[in-house]
Amino acid sequence: MDSSNHETTHEFPPYFKVYKDGRIERYPDRFGKEGQGLDVPTGVDSKTGVQTKDVVVSPESGVSARLFIPKINGPDQKFPLVVHFHGGGFCTGSPFMKIFHNFLVSLASEANVFVISVDYRLAPDHPLPVAHEDSWAAMQWISAHSNGQGPEPWLNQYADFGRVFVAGESAGANIAHYVAVQAGATGLAGPNVIGSILVHPYFGGKEPDKMIDYMYPTKDRIMYPEVDPNLSKMVGKKVLVCVAEKDWLKDNGVGYCETLRKSRWNGSVGYFESEEVGHAFFLWNPSSDKVVPLMKAMIDFINQN
Repeated sequence: MDSSNHETTHEFPPYFKVYKDGRIERYPDRFGKEGQGLDVPTGVDSKTGVQTKDVVVSPESGVSARLFIPKINGPDQKFPLVVHFHGGGFCTGSPFMKIFHNFLVSLASEANVFVISVDYRLAPDHPLPVAHEDSWAAMQWISAHSNGQGPEPWLNQYADFGRVFVAGESAGANIAHYVAVQAGATGLAGPNVIGSILVHPYFGGKEPDKMIDYMYPTKDRIMYPEVDPNLSKMVGKKVLVCVAEKDWLKDNGVGYCETLRKSRWNGSVGYFESEEVGHAFFLWNPSSDKVVPLMKAMIDFINQN
């Protein structure tokens, strides 16, 4: 065997490295703290009463999703629906992992919303924009339930398709934006998307990003919304952009707000900044006292008329 095939040709800690023979290895300790990278089984959360289950969105691609539904008080109860896309630099993570699962349990419980989080395929095994295409296909699958006749009973019975939000953190915020624009540009029928919640969004900035240049060297609308001709068609009448003071992506989030405000999109842009904390702190340190005001900002955004 040619040992040279096992030389590393590309390395992007703490995410992944690529060997000469094409093999991709993800760093095992990326979510290693306190077992945060371990998958959490579905069931009923003992503290909040939130129920979870997993569903297959596309047997062909293998894309699936996890559903989070708060405590149900009656068979006719409907909850606002949050369609969520997880972060992880487009190349790690899943809604089944403890770090994301626990956050979404808290969101479902505290905001009293139905959350569905999409497990899209990851780069670089599946090069961008596969993650975006998977997520858009999942949104179409979700929309098929808006008449109460879709394949997933929970969505048919408990989701209020008159109040739908798209949301995500980091790379997932990028995907949420993409899905919102696609929904508007294509005239997606069924769900009434009220707005988008983008937490610590991962867009292209002024500084070069070697990992994105490797995974997706094309400088187009996926990383740079300002060049998207369909930006003004984005669904929803409001967007909440959340940033963190010590996040290396903060300027990109601020720039996104400016892009929206200067565009022809006819909606309101809300901004919330968490002080003295870094990127995705609410995932890594859910007990931080900065999590409560961030969660409140998201809950208020969802509950506003």
